[in-house]
Amino acid sequence: MKARRVRPRPLERRPLVSVVIPCFNYVSYVTEAIDSALSQRGVEVEVIVVDDHSTDRSVEVVATVAAQDERVRLVRHTKNLGAVRTFNDGLACVNGEYVARLDADDLLTPGSLARAVAVMEAHPGVGLVYGHPLHFSGPALPRARHRARRWIVWPGALWLEGRCRTAVNVITSPEVLMRRSVVDDVGGQRDLAHTHDMEMWLRIASVSDVAYVRGADQAWHREHGASLSQSLDPAFGDLEDRRDAFDTLFAWATARVPDASRLHDLARQALADEARRNIAHMIDRGRVDEPLRRRYREFADATWPGQTPHAEAAIRAEAETVSGRDSARSFRAAVRRIRSMRQYARWHRTGVFTPDP
Repeated sequence: MKARRVRPRPLERRPLVSVVIPCFNYVSYVTEAIDSALSQRGVEVEVIVVDDHSTDRSVEVVATVAAQDERVRLVRHTKNLGAVRTFNDGLACVNGEYVARLDADDLLTPGSLARAVAVMEAHPGVGLVYGHPLHFSGPALPRARHRARRWIVWPGALWLEGRCRTAVNVITSPEVLMRRSVVDDVGGQRDLAHTHDMEMWLRIASVSDVAYVRGADQAWHREHGASLSQSLDPAFGDLEDRRDAFDTLFAWATARVPDASRLHDLARQALADEARRNIAHMIDRGRVDEPLRRRYREFADATWPGQTPHAEAAIRAEAETVSGRDSARSFRAAVRRIRSMRQYARWHRTGVFTPDP
């Protein structure tokens, strides 16, 4: 069982793709998001905008667009229900064979949907396709690559195990296309604060294959102060949220995934190891925040109390701080930087941070 690298094939028909756009107070961005979906070539597109009781002029703007283009539909909430309910309500309205979730502040790159649909048309076992996102801020969009050079197709179980071994999300969000029949099988998003997207990608991988469009940029992801990710704890990050995602996934997958218990253990151990590495990193930098160190330690002990190489490394780092071994700490910091650079370069090329297990 291993990933396959496949030469892309042209798309031979024009299936319908449903693009669900959750929107809350994004009047400055939502028309760009809609336009990026409607301008997609090679596929038929319907756009479903679900407004989560915006207090700006988002509803009026989207209603005007919908009145001018029958491919656009507006669903309105009479009270604010949150991001998960907003997407799931849009999901209930889709008619397409394929589904994309596009936040109202993000955009699809030209040809994105056709490139992703082509993978699914050629590989019926694939339930999720993603690609490389371009992150940006400000008014100017980075130049996007439009040519797919390879498709990487993983057996779902292999891709899922890779995510459990690192417990890191490799997908931003707007670069994803899902097969509607698989979504109908696994259901919509779960009620998680920050990792509802991540948990859904993992759940799809538990029942279907996963593919990556290599060489092209599939979406633009806008970074700004009002985005949901900005509500994360700036010091502790999303460790607890990712643990919740894996716990939610495996509570559902236990009866459906033969190896669920082992995979769940891998994920929890990886999260605990990350917390312990963060302790060592603080020590190596000489910037120890004692309350944060205690929080990392408590998280690690609660998530995976067993001793691991990373737990032992954190203990050594603390001991070396006492003994003043600056050279050892500097060496570890250099190794960590090199490893991080190599992992990012791999993700940029292949959509994953580490090789297949």
